[in-house]
Amino acid sequence: MPQPIIAALVYDSGSGGAADVLLAETTRKLGRDGYRLAGAIQHNTNGADGCLCDMTLEILGSGRLVSISEKRGPLARGCRLDTSALEEVVGLTGSAIERGADLLVVNKFGKREVEGHGLRQVIEAAVGRGIPVLVAVSASHVAAWNEFTGGVDTRLPLDPMRVNAWCADVLARVGARSGPR
Repeated sequence: MPQPIIAALVYDSGSGGAADVLLAETTRKLGRDGYRLAGAIQHNTNGADGCLCDMTLEILGSGRLVSISEKRGPLARGCRLDTSALEEVVGLTGSAIERGADLLVVNKFGKREVEGHGLRQVIEAAVGRGIPVLVAVSASHVAAWNEFTGGVDTRLPLDPMRVNAWCADVLARVGARSGPR
């Protein structure tokens, strides 16, 4: 059976920040090596309005920053995701896939993806084009991830050496080349 071109970077509750940092480091290295990247990595900052954090996605390839946090004030409860901003990221990422990419990196298979929205269709489009995909998946969403992928993926721990090795292997298998284009 061929090796999957999709990998889940599975993290436990409370380790989402570590997953964000690992994806940022991985994408910086791959970008320096000349690979064409699509997708987004997440940066969290303390909210200026007293909220727990502001979530910003950095669009890979362009460096554009898109805030995906709704500004609901310090007493707000529940999800603060700005779904319109997330859909903007979906459009930008989908366009990058159409232009050609060596690897799609998705900051999170989160609640919107579990519900069938968010970056889910972009992941499907990338796999359909033979583009490898690296996605951070919370342990709480692994069951939905399994349903989405049919279990045809590689599971990676929060280990930079393992993530870098998987990226090198999958990029070589699909014939992606690094360097200037």
